Amino acid sequence: MKHSGCAVNKERHFSCEDCNGNVSGGFDASVSQIVLCQNNICNQAHMNRVVTHELIHAFDHCRAHVDWFTNVRHLACSEVRAANLSGDCSLLNEIFRLHFGLKQHHQTCVRDRAIRSILAVRNISREVAQKAVDEVFESCFNDHEPFGRIPHNKTYARYAHRDFQNRDRYYSNI
Repeated sequence: MKHSGCAVNKERHFSCEDCNGNVSGGFDASVSQIVLCQNNICNQAHMNRVVTHELIHAFDHCRAHVDWFTNVRHLACSEVRAANLSGDCSLLNEIFRLHFGLKQHHQTCVRDRAIRSILAVRNISREVAQKAVDEVFESCFNDHEPFGRIPHNKTYARYAHRDFQNRDRYYSNI
């Protein structure tokens, strides 16, 4: 976040609250705050995924100046990125949900999770949400910033962190 020009203060930018329904968290763009739903987060791994998902939204808000409230394509792109990069669609999570397949299952999961997230925050039809996801999917699915790769597990996350730390060193040699 700091590399993108946005300061993060954990006391100001994170809030733990009781939430309605089965929502685990959210990003409030009006105050640039991540809300963690303490009554719906069941373990550390779940919290890690929620925090990562919402940090992707915060990163997009900072980096891309997302128009959350009037441009459904902006929202769709951030939801695709968050589902792709946060671990929402890990094989283990999908097996736990009893959703798994072989061919391009990760992409299918990302699409489905992005559509569900859009429908949770916008009063639009499933068709409009699906159209927005389809329009942005290719470019947003392949945008792995700030990680540089999809961190499928802890090993890939360590590689992504190492790549990030060495990013400036690589570009300075060109």
